[in-house]
Amino acid sequence: MDLDALASARHDDWERLDVLATTRRLDGPGADELIERYQATASDLSLVQATAGSTALGDRLSVSLARARLRFTGAPENPLRQFTRFAIVSLPAALYRLRWLSLAVAVVTFAVAALYAWWIGGDPRVLAALGTEEELRQVADEGFVAYYSENPAASFAGAVWTNNAWIAAQCVAFGILGVWVPHVILQNAQNLGVTAAVMFAYDEADTFFLYIAPHGLLELTCVFVAAAAGLRIFWAWVAPGPRSRGVALAEDARSLFSVAIGLVFFLFVSGLIEGFVTPAPWPWPVKISIGVAALGGFLAYMLVLGRRAWRAGETGDLVEFDAGASRIVAG
Repeated sequence: MDLDALASARHDDWERLDVLATTRRLDGPGADELIERYQATASDLSLVQATAGSTALGDRLSVSLARARLRFTGAPENPLRQFTRFAIVSLPAALYRLRWLSLAVAVVTFAVAALYAWWIGGDPRVLAALGTEEELRQVADEGFVAYYSENPAASFAGAVWTNNAWIAAQCVAFGILGVWVPHVILQNAQNLGVTAAVMFAYDEADTFFLYIAPHGLLELTCVFVAAAAGLRIFWAWVAPGPRSRGVALAEDARSLFSVAIGLVFFLFVSGLIEGFVTPAPWPWPVKISIGVAALGGFLAYMLVLGRRAWRAGETGDLVEFDAGASRIVAG
């Protein structure tokens, strides 16, 4: 093939494609012409590459096609801008939607934990079924405290962070099943109640609360929020309202799965507190104040930034272009 002859014959068509690709606004006929010339130039590029391999003419056509493609596919948004929007708008809005459901999950968890603690503490036979006198006393006197310091702080913090992040991701991902989240809530409450009952039985209630408070305030709150997100996704499938089940599930799953991503950061903070602050030989008011400050920061992020984003019409979902086509419904 004579590349010079092809370039001479197609020169005006390629130049027209470049003009259309750089035109600020295109009307309907202009957009149609852009697509047609893009397809024709793509055929020319394929022919050039098939017959002559890599050439300067082929590189020139590739650049023209890439520029034209951006006109009808859209340029990708700046990653920094995407992250900023996620952190300041999308995630707070999604968290704000879950505020009351998260509170309900917290109330249920503490109620179930209190019932377990009351049941076990009120019946010596149940307490004895958990272990021998020596085993339970060892847990209350040494094991509970040693748990926070028997491993290096960095590895312990990493372990609890990944474990809690995995639990939060499971709550959101498997929330649609309707049974996984209640299972996690019940298991979490049961563990909390059983541990409290053992500590209370051996007069270590103060130790229990002192060691739970610094990291547990933020850690448990994050678990409550993740459980609420999973339940909300399940409810979108059960009661979609005027939307179809597929649309409701897609919208809520997209917006609320961001919660699982965002909670990774907050659980990282709680993991650092559990690994480095809880076992530290510092005054307890200092350690608990750090936990309270961490929880306060999370609640401010959730309720203040979230309320602002929610009132601006944000739900935590993707922007309209990224979310894809929507179906018009009545109501």
